[in-house]
Amino acid sequence: MSDRLRYRVEGMDCGSCARKIETALTRVPGVSDISITTTTETLRLRVAEASTGEQVEKVVRDLGYGISPISEEARPPHANEVDDGPWWRSPKGRLTLFCGLALAAAWGLAALLPGYEAWLYTAAMAIGLVPIARRAASAALAGAPFTIEALMTIAAVGAVIIGETEEAAIVVLLFLVGELLEGVAAGRARASIRSLTSLVPKTAFIERNGTLEEVAAESLAVGDVIAVRPGDRVPADGVIVSGESAIDEAPVTGESTPKRKGEGETVFAGTINTDGTLRVRVTAEAQDNTIARVVRLVEEAQEAKAPTERFIDRFSRYYTPAVLVVGALVAILPPLLAGEPWGEWVYKGLAVLLIGCPCALVISTPAAIAAGLAAGARRGLLIKGGAVLEILGKVTAVALDKTGTLTEGKPKVTDVVALQGTEREVLEDAAALDATSSHPIAKAIVARAQAEGIEVAPAVGVMALGGKGVKGRFRRRGLYLGSPKAAADIAPLPAEAAARISALQEEGKTVSVLLVNDAPVGLIAVRDEPREDAMEGLKALKARGIMPIMLTGDNARTAAAIARSLGVEPRADLLPQDKLRIVNELKAQGQVVAKVGDGINDAPALAAADVGIAMGGGTDVALETADGAVLHGRVLDIGRMIALSKATMGNIRQNIVVALGLKAVFLVTTILGITGLWPAILADTGATVLVTANAMRLLRFRGNA
Repeated sequence: MSDRLRYRVEGMDCGSCARKIETALTRVPGVSDISITTTTETLRLRVAEASTGEQVEKVVRDLGYGISPISEEARPPHANEVDDGPWWRSPKGRLTLFCGLALAAAWGLAALLPGYEAWLYTAAMAIGLVPIARRAASAALAGAPFTIEALMTIAAVGAVIIGETEEAAIVVLLFLVGELLEGVAAGRARASIRSLTSLVPKTAFIERNGTLEEVAAESLAVGDVIAVRPGDRVPADGVIVSGESAIDEAPVTGESTPKRKGEGETVFAGTINTDGTLRVRVTAEAQDNTIARVVRLVEEAQEAKAPTERFIDRFSRYYTPAVLVVGALVAILPPLLAGEPWGEWVYKGLAVLLIGCPCALVISTPAAIAAGLAAGARRGLLIKGGAVLEILGKVTAVALDKTGTLTEGKPKVTDVVALQGTEREVLEDAAALDATSSHPIAKAIVARAQAEGIEVAPAVGVMALGGKGVKGRFRRRGLYLGSPKAAADIAPLPAEAAARISALQEEGKTVSVLLVNDAPVGLIAVRDEPREDAMEGLKALKARGIMPIMLTGDNARTAAAIARSLGVEPRADLLPQDKLRIVNELKAQGQVVAKVGDGINDAPALAAADVGIAMGGGTDVALETADGAVLHGRVLDIGRMIALSKATMGNIRQNIVVALGLKAVFLVTTILGITGLWPAILADTGATVLVTANAMRLLRFRGNA
């Protein structure tokens, strides 16, 4: 029986740190399934015995990192709960300041004590180098001899041996400054993800025994009824029990315009109630609300490495040993083969070691992917891992389900036609028959009547006639509402009514005929209308050279009507296996296919596509299935997700060019004797800071890249 453990590792700021920890832990007996996420400082692993956890913690601490266990079920912390405080209070900050003060003191004393400069600078250097060397030794003993700490230690000690003590002390200080800046930048990346959780208030007002009691939001249980006052943030996912208000969803969805919501509609934790008091029934506990699940899934997604990231990881495993070999050759060959001065070329060899530090290169990809995933999550674009993020940018065809994806998934009354009397009377009678029904068309008719200001009174003796319609009595009259065919079996329809029914059906609408005392008096047409942004979203895909296709199980006439209004190619009368077949056909044609659907009926096609995207409003299905999810049901977000992928991959390419370009420049200038040790360390620390800062630009992604 094995246990799954989860830890928070402090000071783990780049891929080199993660690889060093992973290498060390693989040597611990009983440890398996190691998973490390640097951007969230999270370590997950499986141990054969509970006591093995103590050994895991010791190994990580010996490598120079802080470690503390966290529960797998723990809720995502609020941003202010994970704030590491000012940089100068961190262990890295204190060590850097102390080393800087020691170097300043050595410089001052050297002026007063001529002849002791070497000893003074060596002592100042040792303050910073001893912790670095200790970490290098621990890593070497744990099976990771080729670390940046090892390169740094060799270079600093070598510089002292050849008499460059002042420069050795400066190099150590610059290295510590670079590590500090890297930690600050990584902390900001972590905060950008976790700041989502700070949107949820810490307290809520719960109804108990007829009074309101303020409690911790995390203590709310499913079924609790809470009051949300005007101006307050909603403390939990829930359904409005009573009240009506405009809900500002901008903090969660990015929508600039508040949405009017009332009884029976869903609200999400972290959104803002603007102008009316609401009573809300809680539908998810704190650790399971939409924001908490998004944060958790984004953190887990960062463990799924993109192909580019995996290549960089493999490359860096050979890169660091190669740097040691190159440094040694630069130091040895010119003096041996050409009689060059040993001191000069050993100095250049040490500089090559510092230039070759792999931090900037290793962090170039994961930093951009972490920022891209976080930026997407803040806009309701959940992408499950770097591999998915990378392939999204290569998509050439998007197959979209119709119902609930391109359309709202809720029928709406589009036409009310009075054959006798008025449209209002037709609507009132039809709503009376449907007042107690849960059928989607019945609910659409009742909603339209209420919107027209009609007070809906239920008919009596209501009886559903399977597949044909519904009948009952209202105001001492016999009513019937059903399909045109079933209605025609009861009473012949006038030619004008038949013509109108045919025209409405050509528009993809479902028509019901109302009979009063067996006489046709009106027609009601309903249709599942396209989402407001469906046409704009499809146009955006076409503008990017991506081919959209609509897939539906509806009949060809209904599908053609919707497709015509949206300007998209339809494929109709499809069963789940047909959708799977179409996806496979597109892939066989060389297309990179994204399938967008509801995550249930389209499961086979979602799984077969290169990328499966679930469309939903924060539902379990939307969050847990497929490779990604558009949480807020916007067709435009499909294009934005692809744009985010392209922006992220472009950022990664920029980072790799910066990381390798700076190293190449300084390598040439060092060999030529133009630059020395301290500019060499800047080639790595400077590149690391630039790469991280460039990746953080993705956090400002707004969907139009």
